[in-house]
Amino acid sequence: MKNEIRHIRVCPLCGETYAEPPALSRVDNETPICPDCGTRQALASIGISADEQEKILAILHQSRQ
Repeated sequence: MKNEIRHIRVCPLCGETYAEPPALSRVDNETPICPDCGTRQALASIGISADEQEKILAILHQSRQ
């Protein structure tokens, strides 16, 4: 049986804690950020508004439950 070690991190952008693997910030290509902020940055890069980004994230969160 494999033991899974989960690391709790704090996102430097939004301040939320997360345990999923981090995304890499598109700003500097170095800073680990939470998956939600990574998704926001990706969506913003293709011109998706902040309101639409939040709707998309809500749908993604629902599908993970």
